[in-house]
Amino acid sequence: MCFNPSSSFSLVQGYWTLMRHGFALAAMLTTLMDGLLCCLTGKSANVVVPIETSEAADGYEFVEVKPGRVLRVRHIIPEREVVDEPRGPGGSVHRKRKITVYRNGQLLIEDLGNEARQELLHTPNGDTQPNCTVEVELADPSSNPTATADPKADKTGSVVGTGGAATSPSPTLGSAPDLTQQPRKRRRKPKRTVVIDSERKITSCKGTHADVAVFFVHGVGGSLDIWGSQLDFFSRLGYEVIAPDLAGHGASSAPQIAAAYTFYALAEDMRAIFKRYARKRNILIGHSYGVSFCTFLAHEYPDQVHKVVMINGGGPTALEPSLCSIFNLPTCVLHCLSPCLAWSFLKAGFARQGAKEKQLLKDNNAFNVSSFVLRAMMSGQYWPEGDEVYHAEIPVPILLVHGMYDKFVPIEEDQRMAEILLLAFLKIINEGSHMVMMECPESVNTLLHEFFLWEPESPPKSKPRPEIATKRPETAKISTASNGGATPESKAKTK
Repeated sequence: MCFNPSSSFSLVQGYWTLMRHGFALAAMLTTLMDGLLCCLTGKSANVVVPIETSEAADGYEFVEVKPGRVLRVRHIIPEREVVDEPRGPGGSVHRKRKITVYRNGQLLIEDLGNEARQELLHTPNGDTQPNCTVEVELADPSSNPTATADPKADKTGSVVGTGGAATSPSPTLGSAPDLTQQPRKRRRKPKRTVVIDSERKITSCKGTHADVAVFFVHGVGGSLDIWGSQLDFFSRLGYEVIAPDLAGHGASSAPQIAAAYTFYALAEDMRAIFKRYARKRNILIGHSYGVSFCTFLAHEYPDQVHKVVMINGGGPTALEPSLCSIFNLPTCVLHCLSPCLAWSFLKAGFARQGAKEKQLLKDNNAFNVSSFVLRAMMSGQYWPEGDEVYHAEIPVPILLVHGMYDKFVPIEEDQRMAEILLLAFLKIINEGSHMVMMECPESVNTLLHEFFLWEPESPPKSKPRPEIATKRPETAKISTASNGGATPESKAKTK
C-alpha cells in the first residue's frame, strides 16, 4: 500500500475545516441557550463588567470621571528631542452668516461676508451657494374669495386685480359692484434668526509643538483599539494623543442602569476627559457616534478646540432614537441575535468581508459589547439641541472624511454637513467604508496629518503708499466756446 501525501493533506485540511465550523456552531448554540435562560429567569445573559482589567502601563490609564464610573484612557506623551513653539502668524478666516429657521422646518442660510466660499463649502452639484436674501411672501386668498387675477394688463403694464396701479372705472348705478381687490399679503414670520460673525486665527499644528493634543473618540460598539494605526502614527510624529473607551466599551466600567448610557451622560464623561488632558490647541477626531461628542465639545469650548475631524459622522440633525428598531427588543432577544448582528456589522461596516476584516474586528475589539450596553446606547441617543443651527454655530475648521462604500451613513448626509458647517472640507476615500480608519489607515493618516498642518494663507501685505507732493500742480485753464464746449486748445491741455 503506497502513501499519498496529497490525499493525507486533504484529509487533515477537511478535518480542521469541520472542527472550525463545529466550534462556530457550538458557540452559536451556546449563545442561543444563554438567551433562552435569560428569557426564562429574567436575568441578563451578559455579565456587565469590563472586558479586561489591566494595570496602568504602556500608556493606559484609568480615570474616574464620576464616583464608581471609571474609563480606560490611552495617553501617549512622546519624548520630543526638540520642542518648537508655534512659528508664523498663521492665517485669519472671517465668516459672517445669517440663519433663518421657519416654522415649517425650512432653513435659510445667507452669507453676509465678502469672502468667497468656493474653496470651502460646496453644494452636492459643485456650485457655491449664492449670496442673496430670499424673502417669501404668501397670498391669503381666504380674505377675498371672489378676487380673481386678470391676466390682461393695461397700457401702463400693471395688472388689474393683482396689485397694479391701474384704476377700474367707477361702477354705474344698478351695476354690480367690483369685488376685485388686491389680495392681502403677509410676510412669513421666521421662528428663529441667528447671526454668526466669526473671525478665527488658524495655525499649523506640528508634532513638535508642546501645546497640541489630539483626542480620538470612537462610536457605538467600538473601543480605543480601533484607533491603533492612528495612535501609533501620530505618536511617532511627536503628537500627544488621548483615546478613551466610552462607558461599557473596551475596559471601561459598565454600569447596570440604562441611564448611564444616554448622550448627556456620555458627553459629560468626554467633557471630564477633555478638561483633564486638554492643551492650548486641541484637535478632536470622532468616528460615527463619537462625532456627536466632538461636536458638543467644539461648541462648548471653541477657544480651546483648534480643529475637528469627523469620520462618517452623518448629517447635522438632532439625535432621536428610532421607535421601530431591532435594538428596542429585549436584551435576551438581542443576545440570541448577537451572531447575526455581528455578521451584519461586518457586512455593512467594511467594503470587503474577508479574513483580514474579520481579524481586524477581533484584534481591535470592535462590536464586542454586551447586549445590555448596546441596547442602552442605541435607545439613549437623544440630543434635540444638536440640530442644524447648532452645527452651523461652530467656528472651528472641520475636516469631513467619508468612506465611499459606507452603508450606515449615506454620502448625502456628509455633503449636507459640509454645507451647514461654517468652515468645512469634505474628503472621500473610494476604497473605504464605515470603518475606513481600519481599512485604509495610510490614506486616513495622510489626510489627517495634512489637515493638522494646514493653515490659511495670510493676505499679502499692502505696499506703502507713495508720498504725495505738497506742491499742487497748476490747473489748466479751459476756455469755452460760444456753444458751451471746450476749444481744441483747452482740450489738449486737459487731456
